[in-house]
Amino acid sequence: MTLSKIKLEPGKKIFFASDFHLGVPDAASSLAREKKIVRWLDAIKDEAQAIFLLGDIFDFWFEYRHAIPKGFIRIQGKLAELTDRGIPVYFFTGNHDMWMFDYFTQELNIPVLRKPISVMLGDQKFHIGHGDGLGPKDYTYKVLKKVFSSPLSQWLFARIHPNTGIGVANYWSRRSRISNTQEDEYFHGEDAEWLVIYCKETEAREHHDYYVFGHRHLPLDIKIGERSRYLNLGEWVNYCSYAVYDGKNLELKHFENEEKK
Repeated sequence: MTLSKIKLEPGKKIFFASDFHLGVPDAASSLAREKKIVRWLDAIKDEAQAIFLLGDIFDFWFEYRHAIPKGFIRIQGKLAELTDRGIPVYFFTGNHDMWMFDYFTQELNIPVLRKPISVMLGDQKFHIGHGDGLGPKDYTYKVLKKVFSSPLSQWLFARIHPNTGIGVANYWSRRSRISNTQEDEYFHGEDAEWLVIYCKETEAREHHDYYVFGHRHLPLDIKIGERSRYLNLGEWVNYCSYAVYDGKNLELKHFENEEKK
């Protein structure tokens, strides 16, 4: 899919969110989070020109030919309602839900994107993606991502019965960093943040007004040179943070989580 420009109609806005991590740390808290996300989608639907979901929406996702992971029906139904109303929704895969294939596209009319894109939103240029594997270092993960993204790995996993495959994956999800974080993650400084380095290197080659990513799990708003900003969307286990663009400014906000502002 090629997405080059979205025009904003008067009074409309573009919304960004990521890292819902639905499925962890347990069914009850995941369900409460899912209901909150549905309330957020309801709250923004009348203003939304488009909605970008930037990955790790699910803490694990794999589409078998005739089966998907159990649960998450509320968010799927709400997204279907939004696209049926004519509101475009764009879904970027993250490192937890990279095994998403054509289910969202066929059933919900939601394009699935696997790499960062550059796109004009209104009159400003954005660079948008999940954020995993970008920037320097993290070599082990970059190798693993190539392995997990390969058609052979996907074919082999699909040979495992869903009861076993999804069960094992859910076990490992419960051991992930978002599931076991007891304290907020820390900002390591611009010189040590891989996505900040990536944004600066990209900006040196091609100007963008905004860089928007997830993955890092911290709400961040950082200047990239004199004319650009990098926003990280944070996550919804602790922050319930998202970004909204009104055609001139991009702003981080929090939904039903005022203490985190």
